[in-house]
Amino acid sequence: MSTLDRARCSLKAHPWALDAAIAAAVLVCMIAGSFVTPRGTNGVTWGIRTPDPLSLLLMLLAAAALVFRRRAPMPVLAVTGTLSVVECVTSDPRAPVTMAAVIALYTVAATTDRTTTLRIGLLTMTVLTAAAMLGGPLPWYAQENLGVLAWTGIGATAGDAVRSRRAVVQAIRERAERAERTREEEARRRVAEERLRIARDLHDVVAHHIALVNVQAGVAAHVMDKRPDQAKEALAHVREASRSALDELRATVGLLRQSGDPEAPTEPAPGLSRLEDLAGTFRSAGLPVEVARAGPDSDLPAAVDLAAYRIVQEALTNVQKHAGAGAKAEVSVVRVGPNIEVTVLDDGPGGESAPGTGGGHGLLGMRERVTALRGTLTTGPRYGGGFRVHAILPVKTRTETRDDAH
Repeated sequence: MSTLDRARCSLKAHPWALDAAIAAAVLVCMIAGSFVTPRGTNGVTWGIRTPDPLSLLLMLLAAAALVFRRRAPMPVLAVTGTLSVVECVTSDPRAPVTMAAVIALYTVAATTDRTTTLRIGLLTMTVLTAAAMLGGPLPWYAQENLGVLAWTGIGATAGDAVRSRRAVVQAIRERAERAERTREEEARRRVAEERLRIARDLHDVVAHHIALVNVQAGVAAHVMDKRPDQAKEALAHVREASRSALDELRATVGLLRQSGDPEAPTEPAPGLSRLEDLAGTFRSAGLPVEVARAGPDSDLPAAVDLAAYRIVQEALTNVQKHAGAGAKAEVSVVRVGPNIEVTVLDDGPGGESAPGTGGGHGLLGMRERVTALRGTLTTGPRYGGGFRVHAILPVKTRTETRDDAH
C-alpha cells in the first residue's frame, strides 16, 4: 500500500481529522482570496490588502463550523449561510466567506434526499445571491454576484451527484451480496440433495446384500455338520453377495472422490435390465420371487430406471427380513401410458414384523426417491396377509419436461 493510500485510509478512519483538514484548507483559501481586490482600473487586480478584522472573524467562524459538517449538516449550513450574508452586507470589498457555505451546501446535498437538496439548494442560492446583489456597492448584475449563484448551484449539484453515486454503488454491492448468498444457499441445497441421494444408495446396497449374507450365513451354520455340500453352496452365495456389495459400494463412494484421486469405476448404475439378476440373488437366499414385466422399459431415463430398480431391491429386502419363512414375493413392472408402475407383493404373515413397521429407513428412502421424480408411492398391508409396495414413476422427469417445453 502506498503512502497516499495509507493516508487516505487513516483519514477515513478518523473523520474528525478529515473534517478539520478540510476546514483548514478552506480557511487558507478564504484568507488568500481576501487579498484579491475585485475592482481596479484594469479589472480584477492583486494587491497586498489587509482584510477587515470582521472579515477575518467571519472566516474563522465559518471554517470552525465546517469541522462539524458531517455531524450536523443543516445547522452548519445555517451558520455558514448567515455568516456569508453578514459578510456580503458589511464588508466592501467582500471576503469569500461564501466558500464555506458552498461546502456546507455540498454536504447537505450529499447526505439527504433529492427533494431536500432541491428545496435547501434553491433557498440557499436565493438568499446568498440576493444578499450579494443588494448588500454591496457593485451593480446587481456584476460577475462577482452571479458567481455566488453559480457556485452555490455547483455545490448542490455536486453533492447530489455524489449521493446518487453512493446509492448506486450500495445497490450494486447489495445485489452482489444477495447473489452471493443465493449461490451459497443453492450450493448448500445441492450438497444436501447429493448427500441424501448417496445415503439412499448406500442404504439400499448395504441393506440388500447384508440381509442376503445374514440369511446365507445362518443357513451355512445350520447345515455345516450334517450337509456340508449345502453349507458350501450357502457360503458361495455369501461370497457372491459380499462381492456385489463391495462393487456397488465402490461405485457409490467413487462419487465422493476428489479430482486428484484414482479414477472411479465407469460401470453403469443398476437398472431394470438387471432385474432378473436381482431376483436370482433372493432366490438363492431362499425367497421365491416371480417377476412379471409388460411394456417397453429400455428407453427409461437413467433416474427413473435406477429408482425403479432400487424400489424393487428395497422391497424384496424387506420381504426377506420381515415376511417370515415360507413367504413368496411377486414383482410386477408395467409401462402404463406416460408412467411406469412398479409393484412388489408378498404373502407373509404381516403383523408386527411386517415391512415398514420397524425403525429403518427403507420405506422412507423409497418415498424420497419417488417424490424426487414427482411420482407416487403406496405401501401397506394386504387383505388376508402380506404387504404391498406400489410406485408410479413418470417416464419424463422434470428436467426433460422443461427441455421439451423450450
